[in-house]
Amino acid sequence: MSGVGIGQRPQNRKQRTVKAVWTGIWLVYLSAPVSDLVHGGHSTGVVVLGWFGLVAFVGWYGALVFRTGRGDTTPFVFASLAVLAAEAALLSFTLGREWLVLFVYVSTASGAVLSLRMARWAVPAVAALLTAIALTVPGGKAYLAGLLIPAFLGGFAMTGVRELIRTTIALREARATVAQLAANEERLRLARDLHDLLGHSLSLITLKSELAGRMLPDHPEKAAQQVADIEQVSRQALVDVREAVTGYRRPRLSGELAGAQVALTAAGVTADLPAEPDLTDVAEESESALAWALREAVTNVVRHSGARRCTVELVRRQTLEGLVLELSVEDDGSGGAVKGHGNGLTGLTERLEKAGGTLEAGRVRRGFRLVARVPTQAPFEAAGHPVGSGA
Repeated sequence: MSGVGIGQRPQNRKQRTVKAVWTGIWLVYLSAPVSDLVHGGHSTGVVVLGWFGLVAFVGWYGALVFRTGRGDTTPFVFASLAVLAAEAALLSFTLGREWLVLFVYVSTASGAVLSLRMARWAVPAVAALLTAIALTVPGGKAYLAGLLIPAFLGGFAMTGVRELIRTTIALREARATVAQLAANEERLRLARDLHDLLGHSLSLITLKSELAGRMLPDHPEKAAQQVADIEQVSRQALVDVREAVTGYRRPRLSGELAGAQVALTAAGVTADLPAEPDLTDVAEESESALAWALREAVTNVVRHSGARRCTVELVRRQTLEGLVLELSVEDDGSGGAVKGHGNGLTGLTERLEKAGGTLEAGRVRRGFRLVARVPTQAPFEAAGHPVGSGA
């Protein structure tokens, strides 16, 4: 569902429309006072004042309700609720029983802007005030039964919505904190690895450099041997660093699947993803290439497609060249309305070809589809063990 996220402001016209429609639905109860102003037989002056009071009430109510989840209760909130209750009582006394429905909105506002502890008392208090005025206003008793239940339900339902918003915001903050801690831990791990890799090598290079310096005047042959050792150690250190950095940057398919779930859900796209795959027999380069393909595809879906649904499939297929792992990412969006391959897909094609794989991307009947295929074995491994070779 691509609606408005709980606790988030609308980000585009569609989300603003959805939120406005959802809020406007609950104004249906105002049909009673509106009908009274139009067909109630009041004088022109009373009608004008009635419209003024109704517009002021709705405006104040809307401004107050949109404070949901913004922080602690303030004296302004208490004063605003008191003004709404007083206005509802005044309009009910002066214009009649049809205006008792305003107390439903007072109860709803109480549940929306007060803490749970305070709302437990405020909602029943508004219901009690509604009852007292309904028994006083002519004909109000007949309206009482139909208004008490909406008043209770509206008030306590909004307390639940407010707590849900608070919980959702706290969950987002906790998720961001966990991600930050994981990134910090990974940086510390890389720092430890580099320290362990380079500490010994650099110490050895320093020691041999000092030895070569002392041997150079009298024993140039031994000094040359020390220089050769320095070259060998430095080359090995360079290889170790490259392997460490490559392992640090190489994405994993299981991690990218989890990241795709989070990214698609945050973008309001319904995600249909496979379970965590078993890749024990898949070469690291092949897995890394598919992980990059998944990342690029999901990025395009989130940024450019405008899709509502995205389906990811991961299957093994037997081909004439051998066993391949196939990743398919299909959405129901516009595909970004870009003809041909962009820079991202071009780079992805080169990355897959380096791993011995292929890439197909293009429009389908209901959206855009990207298919990446890689051999389960690295190209050099497959070359060493050709498929179908005799003994």
